[in-house]
Amino acid sequence: MHITFENFAKVKYLFAFLALVIVAISTYFTNGLVKSVAQEEERKMTLWAEATRKVASVGDVTDFDFLLRVIEDNTTIPCFILDQNNRFVGARNIVVPQSMKPDEAQLFWLEKQAAFADLHDPIVIAIDHDTRQYIYYDNSLVLKRLSYYPYIQWGVILIFFLAVLFFFTLAKRAEQDKVWAGLSKETAHQLGTPISSLMAWVELMKVQNIAPELIPEMEKDVTRLQTIADRFSKVGSIPELKLACLNDVLENTLAYMRRRVSSKVLISTNYKTEGPVNLLLCVPLFEWVCENLCKNAVDAMEGRGSISVDVSLQENKLCLDFTDTGKGIPKSKFKTVFQPGFTTKKRGWGLGLSLVKRIVEDYHHGSIFVKQSEIGKGTTFRILLKLPAEG
Repeated sequence: MHITFENFAKVKYLFAFLALVIVAISTYFTNGLVKSVAQEEERKMTLWAEATRKVASVGDVTDFDFLLRVIEDNTTIPCFILDQNNRFVGARNIVVPQSMKPDEAQLFWLEKQAAFADLHDPIVIAIDHDTRQYIYYDNSLVLKRLSYYPYIQWGVILIFFLAVLFFFTLAKRAEQDKVWAGLSKETAHQLGTPISSLMAWVELMKVQNIAPELIPEMEKDVTRLQTIADRFSKVGSIPELKLACLNDVLENTLAYMRRRVSSKVLISTNYKTEGPVNLLLCVPLFEWVCENLCKNAVDAMEGRGSISVDVSLQENKLCLDFTDTGKGIPKSKFKTVFQPGFTTKKRGWGLGLSLVKRIVEDYHHGSIFVKQSEIGKGTTFRILLKLPAEG
């Protein structure tokens, strides 16, 4: 049966429910077994106490060998005997350090007394009218393991469920990657033919001297279309990173954005580095990142406000902050904004920031996140990129 990712949510909840039912049934029977073993151990200790009493009682022994076998038969239940003055009398299945001094040994048994008394009421042995002894006992190792077994089951089921969830998440991302790659390559391929045709028409207009005043602008638009097609082709494959001057890439992109946005939007840069910074970049894709961040900022400001791009260094990383004066993002949405489909606009697919995150993290091995945001005042997106090794 093929499980698609559309119905995986239902499948995982069904799996979780079945796992809980299995563990609940197992826990129920295990608890019943624990109670049975505990009752059996209590019965054994009662018999052991009676045998001990008869051995300790002078003149009350009818079968001394049998009683000793009963006492020695206890090889699993830790227990010890104190007299009515809390003095140690004897013990079974408890390891006592040989180096203990008498005072330390007395304290050791008193601590055991308090611990064992929390588990079971002591068994009273009446040696005679004036003498009493008290047996304190712990659960056997088998009983303790049975008691822990349900928790181990819960842990194993949880780990298994998380492993399955992790596997399906990776598989889902792999399928999404294929969709991204296929869509990008197909888009680049579909754009190729009309772009080539437009280039030919522009050349023909040059030769025939048709509307020469329009040709430069048309050439710019054709070049822009070529850039877009190039970007899509690189998203569908692993791009090659080359050493490039970030300052030049940033200024070219922002210059393009200034020509495309309202004059009521001010775009400025602030370099806090000593001279230009060179980074390993796929220039077309990184320009796309900057454009998308600026476009989102313009949308958030509704065509009026300012965008500042701050460049600084943090240890061995370059820090790039895009700050706008828009409507801001609620703190609960800081991570959601990067998910595919998230958008606050009535139109659009909500892929811009998802694409930005993919380019920065998967292709440039950096990170991007919402550094800060305040409703009604603006937002700052931060990009961190590794600096190239010197030499």
